[in-house]
This record gives sequence, C-alpha cells and structure tokens, in this order.
Amino acid sequence: MKYGIVGATGRVGQLLVNIIKNSEDSIGAVMFEGKQTIDFEQNTVITNDAKTLLENSDVVIDFSAPAATQNLLEAALENPKPLVIATTGLNDHQQNLMMEVSKKAPVLYATNMSLGVAILNKLVSMVSEKLQDFDIEIVEQHHRYKVDAPSGTALTLAESCAKARGLELKEVMVTGRSGHVGARTKDEIGVFAVRGGDVVGRHTVGFYNDGEFLELNHTATNRETFARGAIKVSKWLVNQNPGLYSINDALGI
Repeated sequence: MKYGIVGATGRVGQLLVNIIKNSEDSIGAVMFEGKQTIDFEQNTVITNDAKTLLENSDVVIDFSAPAATQNLLEAALENPKPLVIATTGLNDHQQNLMMEVSKKAPVLYATNMSLGVAILNKLVSMVSEKLQDFDIEIVEQHHRYKVDAPSGTALTLAESCAKARGLELKEVMVTGRSGHVGARTKDEIGVFAVRGGDVVGRHTVGFYNDGEFLELNHTATNRETFARGAIKVSKWLVNQNPGLYSINDALGI
C-alpha cells in the first residue's frame, strides 16, 4: 500500500516515515512545511501540492496543522481518497469540509491515535453516565512546545462525559478558574492544561464525590504509539465505504 503523509517532518510524521520505510508498504508522496530533515526513498514524491499527494497515495495520514489539513480536504473534494486525520484544533469550517469529503471517500478522524486513549474514552463515558452525582475534572499534560490548549484529546474526553449526561459541552465546560469565581456548579466539567518539559501526553479524568473519588488516566511514553495507531487504522479504512469514522469504529469497540 502506498501512503501519503501530510506533516512528514513533524514529530509524529518522522516516526511514520521510518516505520513505513521498514515495512512491506511504501510512501507514495509527502507534504511538509519548512526544511527537509529526513531522507525519503527515491521514488517518493515530495510535493507542496495536495492534489499531487492524493494522486500518488492509496491512503493519506495527516499529522499537521489546521491550515494544512484544510488544504488537503479542499483537494480531496475533487480527488477523493481515504484520509486518516489526526490534526487537532480544527475549526467549524474545517470540520464541515471533512464531512463533505466523507460523502465521497472514507475519512477517519481521531484527536488521539492511541489505542489506550480509545479505551479510556469508552470508560469515561460509562462512568460519567453511572456516577451522575460525581464532579468531573480533566487535567491534561503535554510538552512545552504544544501550541493548542486544551488538547484535542482532553476535549474529546470532555465531550464524551457531557454527552453521557445529556449535556452540551460548550455550556458546561470550564477551562480556567482565578479569583472569586464562586462555588462549583453541579454540571461543570473542568478541563485544564499543564505544559512543560518533554511530556508526550498524559490525561487524567477525575470523578469526585463526598467521601470518594475515581481517577482514570492514560500516559503516552513514546510518540510511536500515535504513529503505529494511525497505520493500524489506515489499513482498516482503505476497505471501508465513504463515511466519517472514529477510531472506535476501526477497533470495533
């Protein structure tokens, strides 16, 4: 299978390149911004044109930035191919574009390609529904270079918690507390970001009540887990009909 990679020189993109180069598959084409920092096979197409990338790929994996993802999605409307989108921080327009592309080709969108986080997401949904009286607070930790906050994964976890209780996340999410903010409301879902060092990613979802609390957490210790997860779901996606899929669909959970 020939992969297209958007964001090939990013932290996860470089790992994707190395893993695929050492497999039975190949890299058909790559797109990236900035200086080329890794070597590609001679037959790999290096381009800044999304249409060319799509034409030389059986499936495209995107670990880039929202603007680059939008460029890819706009090209995919005319040149549909299976897409695995792992870029976070997409705005409403970019998410609508993804929906339009999914009418023509299979698209899998996940804010985290870790298989462990996929299970965590299922667990927090179940706990949120069963422990209705427990307060929910989410804390995510990442390295000093991460530019968006809260993380896409934290927002996905919060969305699952809210949905399980029949709440609209935008109406109940709190992302900071400072000064005389008053007592916590019953439905609040706190989502807080910590940045520092080289932390790959840690998410803790806490359910707090009088006399007891339950915390579920996931820690990524190596970015390879995201790269290998993206490759795993891409092999599933290429055999699917057009539609918008989640990582849970690919894992059957």
